[in-house]
Amino acid sequence: MNENAVTLAVVNAKVWTGDTRKPWADAIAVRGERIVTVGSSAEVRKQTTASTRVIDAHGAMVVPGFIDSHVHFLQGGLALGSVQLREANTREEFVNRIRDFAENAKPGTWIERGDWDHELWGGELPTHEWIDAVTPDNPVWINRLDGHTALANSRALQLSGVSRSTADVDGGSIVRDASGNPTGILKDNAMALIANAIPACTDAAWDEALNAAMLYVAQQGVTSVHNMGTWEELAVFRRAHAMNRLRTRLYAAVPLPGWKRLRDDIRENGQGDHWLKIGALKAFVDGSLGSHTAAMFEEYDDAPGNTGLLVNDTEQLFEWTRDADAAGLQVVVHAIGDRANRIQLDIFERAANANGVRDRRFRIEHAQHLAASDIARFGTLGVIASVQPYHAIDDGRWAERVIGAERVKRTYAFNSLQKSGATLAFGSDWFVAPPKPLLGIYAAVTRRTLDGRNPAGWVPTERVTVEQALRAYTMGAATSGFQEREIGSIAVGKLADLVMIDRDITRIAPEEIEHASVTMTIIGGNVVFEI
Repeated sequence: MNENAVTLAVVNAKVWTGDTRKPWADAIAVRGERIVTVGSSAEVRKQTTASTRVIDAHGAMVVPGFIDSHVHFLQGGLALGSVQLREANTREEFVNRIRDFAENAKPGTWIERGDWDHELWGGELPTHEWIDAVTPDNPVWINRLDGHTALANSRALQLSGVSRSTADVDGGSIVRDASGNPTGILKDNAMALIANAIPACTDAAWDEALNAAMLYVAQQGVTSVHNMGTWEELAVFRRAHAMNRLRTRLYAAVPLPGWKRLRDDIRENGQGDHWLKIGALKAFVDGSLGSHTAAMFEEYDDAPGNTGLLVNDTEQLFEWTRDADAAGLQVVVHAIGDRANRIQLDIFERAANANGVRDRRFRIEHAQHLAASDIARFGTLGVIASVQPYHAIDDGRWAERVIGAERVKRTYAFNSLQKSGATLAFGSDWFVAPPKPLLGIYAAVTRRTLDGRNPAGWVPTERVTVEQALRAYTMGAATSGFQEREIGSIAVGKLADLVMIDRDITRIAPEEIEHASVTMTIIGGNVVFEI
């Protein structure tokens, strides 16, 4: 076989390259895992041989592989096989879905995840009393879709030793009834009281979750993800990589408090390759809006006296950030409330001043609710806004009731952040939201809430254009992981990560984007999904 032969060619396509020097083309040639030509169909056809796989796109759109800059990859894979509660819109349906799942579960095994949303049935939080009768043989620990609140049944509370006498937890909450007994709802740091009692996942279960996750995201056109995870999850990725089983590119973050371990690991083993890379450290400032644990300057409109909570000591968070940054590592921090974002921007500014100029690419994950004076600081400080558009059309159903009409004007401020000069990196937060970039683009461009009540867009001034959204899911996300030289655009020399879409989403009405479909996903020149 000719080593210089083109192995894959895509012709008759509408190619959005993401390369500002050459934004559009109609054909791509690939040799091995890299792109060798971006040009016309005639030009590319001349390079093919009998052994070249030639894909005729018939006018379909081709874009760079989508990069999801914020996922919980293995948790998403595990959730695919767990009880499905996201669409349960009444108390009865919530209970019935758990009952049906428990009837087929092995007695004694934990029923986990679920991703329920109490806003769908009016905002009442569930209690263990709702589900105890239908789960007599299984401990239950099912999370709200944001991952910052979860419900335990009585058996799970007993196995975990959580009772009336259990002390409250800093940075968390044990919700109690009028008599002081736990209702089964725990929030943020308090959730560890239950989670620590759950048996560890087996290697086989982790491997199955990884395979399920890779297959699922390939179907959505996702070729690379940034995993907000743990050292245990990194070990799963490394095992798969060693066995040549990775089919999704991974940039794996581990917890910030363990920055020294990551520093030493990189010194010994390097940062990895274009299949599995390390170098990022994840931390939290606060909780979430839906759980009323996002740290706000003012109290919640529907919960007087509550301004959310901080899950880490601010000065400790600064010290971790400063020291990790000094070691050349990337720090990415979850901040949702306006107070939380102010705290983290201040920390990033202090750390940068302490350590001097370097290409550090600090990131705030979510950046959902911002004080007006802080938006410009993202651009000024060079802080990447790693945001999730689907959350806007989800939370937009009820956010105004929670924080009022004035504060929602600065919610999911994608357009304003971009105008500040900040890099936007789009993602999903899967398992919290679907890992579907086309749906994320639809959300960012239309801001039509899921309940259909905002056809002109919720806070429409914060909409972005289709090309801006595409860029945030490709080059913006690549830049946020120091990967822009290898992925993020369709250009000669880059890895051949490509996605085919059944229509040109830059030429259709924005509200039609949610109906577009991925028809093929190519990673490193190999077709990993096709219809």
